[in-house]
Amino acid sequence: MSGRTRDLGLHLLDRQIVDPDGHAVGRVDDVELMVPEDGSPPYVIAMLTGPQALGPRLGGLLGRWVVFWSHALSRGSEAGPGRIGMELVTDFGTDISVSRTRLELGVHANEDRARDYLVGRLPGARGAER
Repeated sequence: MSGRTRDLGLHLLDRQIVDPDGHAVGRVDDVELMVPEDGSPPYVIAMLTGPQALGPRLGGLLGRWVVFWSHALSRGSEAGPGRIGMELVTDFGTDISVSRTRLELGVHANEDRARDYLVGRLPGARGAER
């Protein structure tokens, strides 16, 4: 995709990110841009995912509420949104494929902890896939 022009709203935002094993990683909730000093157009360097990325994009009271609860549930962690560099993208289609697994990316550690320690202990949850 290097050097190609795309419409962020059409080709990137809100798309599902999928790892090489076909597991959902998350959605593209926002992007990180690089603005070159030489005046050339900005370009996307990373996809951001999770409530810390979605909240500011939503804006207003709802956006602040999403960020607040995300920080509260992560025990006050100041961790930012999950960040996936564009160099990891292998394909743009209906979904966006990346070259690393969900676990390798580590973008949703709180969700993974909740699944392992809460949901995974519920009757019938054994063997549930990520």
